[in-house]
Amino acid sequence: MKTTSQNIMSENSLITWANLSETERSLALARPAIAESGLLSQQVENILANVRENGDKALFDLTEKFDGVQLESLQVSPAQVAAAKSRLTVKRLKAIETAYGQIRRFHQAQITEDIRVETTPGVVCTLKTEAIASVGLYIPAGSAPLPSTVLMLGVPAQLAKCPRKVLVCPPNKSGQLADEILVAASLCEIDEIYSVGGAQACAALAFGTETIKAVNKIFGPGNKYVTEAKKQLSQQVNGFAIDMPAGPSEVLVIADANANADFIAADLLSQAEHGPDSQVILLCDNTNLINNVQKALVEQLAQLSRAEIAQKALQQSRLILTKNLVQAVEISNEYGPEHLIIQTDNAQQLLTGLRNAGSIFVGAYTPESAGDYASGTNHVLPTYGYSKVISSLSLADFSRRFTVQEITRQGLSSLAECICELTDAEGLDAHKRAVTIRLEAPVNDGQESTVSDLLNSPSDNNVEA
Repeated sequence: MKTTSQNIMSENSLITWANLSETERSLALARPAIAESGLLSQQVENILANVRENGDKALFDLTEKFDGVQLESLQVSPAQVAAAKSRLTVKRLKAIETAYGQIRRFHQAQITEDIRVETTPGVVCTLKTEAIASVGLYIPAGSAPLPSTVLMLGVPAQLAKCPRKVLVCPPNKSGQLADEILVAASLCEIDEIYSVGGAQACAALAFGTETIKAVNKIFGPGNKYVTEAKKQLSQQVNGFAIDMPAGPSEVLVIADANANADFIAADLLSQAEHGPDSQVILLCDNTNLINNVQKALVEQLAQLSRAEIAQKALQQSRLILTKNLVQAVEISNEYGPEHLIIQTDNAQQLLTGLRNAGSIFVGAYTPESAGDYASGTNHVLPTYGYSKVISSLSLADFSRRFTVQEITRQGLSSLAECICELTDAEGLDAHKRAVTIRLEAPVNDGQESTVSDLLNSPSDNNVEA
């Protein structure tokens, strides 16, 4: 395939931010729309209904329809996992183990202790953290297996000590899962593995089937059908949750005149190759640098095995000339990228002004690829601007937090006036009575004040003469 500057840059030639109207600026930062949204919603709804009604039979039928393979069993056996490990090269196995160790170290540091506070004498409040009982881990395998995603989901689930970890992944044409997927799952102590993907796998995790028992929460990225299924299921099934809304992959790079154009082009292409609906953006205050990045994109694109996919993504990319780096920060905060790369002389200084990003990569030698695989941070991140309100995946997502309080009679007495005054303000008599009935009850030692004594005594802040 012949690649020219014209055919990959037709939509993303240099944009001068200062020359745009407010409407044009909004359009410049618009994400690619998810195609066929109405049809997509109905298609997914039909798949979910099929699985809910027909269970395993629907999973076998839909796997044959969408993945082109007739399965004999949904579940992967321990023998298959052991065989997968034996087939991996020493080098491949070491890479998976190294990435596992890196990710584990960063997430292990996120383990928290319960917080216990005596807010006033006799009133003890505790914030407790407990693992979610059962979690489903969705691993995409459309154009390539993603063992890195197994580690990103499996490690925090393992560290959180979720009692039940269930992995689902689409099978290949032979009905198998990639050896790397199975080995990564084994490292994370995932012992329930099923060869099923797509919206039907999400439905199985939410509703349950004869073979796959339902889980409490599902994690992991996927294609538009998986994304839509997670969205619909979170609204249909009581007590079922999803990790976050997800969309096509995206990266935004902020660069200055001294940045390396080849590095930037490589970073942009690393996201563009994810899929044709991915989006990449460069914000730079130097025209020469932008021109050099354009040239580097053409040269590097020709060398990629997924050049056709990346080329389609580049049609909706943006190369934006800003007045200065302060303006670049403002634009980035408005866009709220999944990945944000800073390649400037004052990268740490810019970092203080950046708020909205799923994950930030600082400096010339911090490629986004490091975060995807082995730096230790999680690569499951909010897209489509959700980084403004949703955090990157972490250990906390695999746990639930709840509070506990224990109050003595003395402690309740000290709070009674406050509680009763506020219940009166809100007209909730039963709430007030739940307090006063306890303090009116007789006590053996006779040392504590009754509620009438407390409520009739002048307060410290309102002493009558």
